[in-house]
Amino acid sequence: MLPRNWKRAVRSLTAALLLTAAAGAVPAAAHADTAPSSGWNNYGCKPSATHPRPVVLVHGTFGNSVDNWLVLAPYLVNRGYCVFSLDYGQLPGVPLFNGLGPIDKSAGQLDTFVDKVLAATGAPKADLVGHSQGGMMPRYYLKFLGGAAKVNSLVGIAPDNHGTTLNGLTNLLPYFPGVGDLLTLATPGLADQMAGSPFITKLNQGGDTVPGVHYTVIATKYDEVVTPYGTQFLSGPDVHNVKLQDLCSVDLSEHVAIGTIDRVAFHEVANALDPAHATPTTCASAVS
Repeated sequence: MLPRNWKRAVRSLTAALLLTAAAGAVPAAAHADTAPSSGWNNYGCKPSATHPRPVVLVHGTFGNSVDNWLVLAPYLVNRGYCVFSLDYGQLPGVPLFNGLGPIDKSAGQLDTFVDKVLAATGAPKADLVGHSQGGMMPRYYLKFLGGAAKVNSLVGIAPDNHGTTLNGLTNLLPYFPGVGDLLTLATPGLADQMAGSPFITKLNQGGDTVPGVHYTVIATKYDEVVTPYGTQFLSGPDVHNVKLQDLCSVDLSEHVAIGTIDRVAFHEVANALDPAHATPTTCASAVS
């Protein structure tokens, strides 16, 4: 459950992080190797028998390896996971805000990062958890770059799996003060996410999923960025689609909150990562 002024809190938190980063105190756009971590991005971490796969967190549009995961990364670390996050989709001249480059190239960056994590941890496969574009982009890696052999599961939080509209993407701008002044309609990462774009068409041609990977999608009916929210859901033989309000009817999370602060959603992420020990996700999960 979220506080009454949750939207203002998300905006204020993001603005504070970005202002601090600009002053050099918190390198919000730092590479994941050096980002402040609260226990994540620890390349000495070795997966346990209980949680044998590292978790790679994939941020959303305008996000980065730190600010998208200030709640979820420690949440998973505290539950015994080796957790890593990357930066991708950087554009020259656009500081702090990532996920803006061509998405096929971003998928290549994810490929390189997963290989690095697997080499460091010794695990044969990883689990991926992504927010927004970060829940959709890995599907290109799985489908076209050989990622299915290295990934056990993909958990997408509010992913734009079938694209969205430009109006939807611009609804993100109030959460990232100043970013609108840096962008144009030619920004590749935005154009690729448009419903009906060549990228989205190629991504979904021949089916939403690939064999051998477990897929979970967690969506909120209050999503104002990826609309209608039902387009986030996948079709396939190993897919679990979840509407947040079916788990907690009074949860008001929209597109940003579901991926950054909503512990009801995060409990469902934990269930997807360890289905053998899943427990019911309810409104009470917000304080667990």
